[in-house]
Amino acid sequence: MSRKYVVVTGGVLSGIGKGIISASIARVLKESGIQINALKIDPYLNVDAGTMNPNQHGEVFVTEDGYEADLDLGHYERFLGIDVRRTNNMTAGQIYKAVIDKEREGRYLGGTVQMVPHVTGEIKDRILSVEGQVVMIEIGGTVGDIEGEIFLEAVRELAFELGRENFFFVHVTYVPYLKATNEFKTKPSQQSIQLLRRIGIHPDMIAVRSESPVTNNDLKKVALFGGVPQDMVFNLPDMNNVYEVPYRLYTLGIHEKIAKALNLSISGEFHWDFPRSFSPLKIGIVGKYLGTDDAYKSLIESIVLCGAEKPEVLDAQTLEEMTDEELGYMISTYDGIIIPGGFGKRGIEGKIRAIKYAREHNVPIIGICLGMQLMVIEFARNVAGFKGANSTEFDPETPYPVIDLMEAQKKILHLGGTMRLGAQETPVFKNTRLYNIYGQEMISERHRHRYEVNYDAFKELFALPDEEVTNRKLVISAKADFVEAVELREHPFFIGVQYHPELKSKVGKPHPLFRAFVDSLKK
Repeated sequence: MSRKYVVVTGGVLSGIGKGIISASIARVLKESGIQINALKIDPYLNVDAGTMNPNQHGEVFVTEDGYEADLDLGHYERFLGIDVRRTNNMTAGQIYKAVIDKEREGRYLGGTVQMVPHVTGEIKDRILSVEGQVVMIEIGGTVGDIEGEIFLEAVRELAFELGRENFFFVHVTYVPYLKATNEFKTKPSQQSIQLLRRIGIHPDMIAVRSESPVTNNDLKKVALFGGVPQDMVFNLPDMNNVYEVPYRLYTLGIHEKIAKALNLSISGEFHWDFPRSFSPLKIGIVGKYLGTDDAYKSLIESIVLCGAEKPEVLDAQTLEEMTDEELGYMISTYDGIIIPGGFGKRGIEGKIRAIKYAREHNVPIIGICLGMQLMVIEFARNVAGFKGANSTEFDPETPYPVIDLMEAQKKILHLGGTMRLGAQETPVFKNTRLYNIYGQEMISERHRHRYEVNYDAFKELFALPDEEVTNRKLVISAKADFVEAVELREHPFFIGVQYHPELKSKVGKPHPLFRAFVDSLKK
């Protein structure tokens, strides 16, 4: 049987949920017995998302094999329950770089290198290299974007070459509601579909996004002007819980319609263990990227998947400007706080102040990556008496560099893709809270960092689990070549980890560290 492709395009606006819809369709097909794989196409010229500002583009999602990807790959992992890899993402930067490299190597035998067939050929080759019975392809951006046109052309060519019967096109569009005239406006959707058809792609199905349910008459209008049967147009209004989307698609029979069009045999029942109710816990993320919630997407979803209310993001820079009383009052209103990863000096002292309050007042706290490093800095300053202790990232002249650049990083001259990235096995020490959480001595977790604990120079700050200590030392609960995790014994919940556990949470299987954290808040 030929490999089948479901291609999701977007119109009118970006950020309306193509990633969620693509991941949801893929999950419904998976539950129908289909071997599914995913490919996210990002038309930007970055080679990967590693150097992109989270305030503008959301979090960087790191895969098991150390690839820095767009956050939509996180949706695919969480929804599908799989571990994606670098082959599941394609960027314009990768394509153009590959074509230029081949030209420099003489691989085109002196021919004039052109968008068609050379760039489109590279795109098609990469699409064909993705394995799976069905490959879900999400094309980022919107129809009409200059940078995305070449990808749409490549997909059009591939559908022509492999046979239209092997391709199913889903167009996601947005229908706004105009309060002034008290009606939904379908004209933008009509125009985006017309743009797609001019390119040579005729959608088989149209997903209409909206804030509230769209009337049947408006859906009929979209179907008529889109040239799509009415039963292939469906509305997805905003939902309180994005994990309801796969179930909604299942009840609409989307999987059956796609399977019929692609001549696929489907079977099985739909199993979807998503959280339906949420404990009213107030959790704060002390962050510095406030432009969009997507900056901490995997972290927020890890908490939600544990059945807790969505965390709030606090401005670390604002905490720097508060009095001790104001900061204490704010932090005390939260059941627990999380200090996430990040880069740069801005807001660092605010995070450290939050850690100090949480440590001294028994507020449950998790520190992740940079968050763990700041836990060590705060402890060194305020418990061990190392005044001015810091990371050389923020103060190269600090008298106590308790956090320092990894040796392997000191000779690297550029930033892209050069950190410690991806999964790494780590021993967990017995007689620690972390061991009780994992229940095993060896774990594998994903990393993304350049700096680490300067353990050899500051061993006096730490204790191993078998030593008799109180809260005068940080207990090392995991360590490989570098310190992976620290904790305090006489504290309700004080754990810092160098890795990113949020990247491994799945629907129905949130990461055990967040499960333990949320459970500790319920007591």
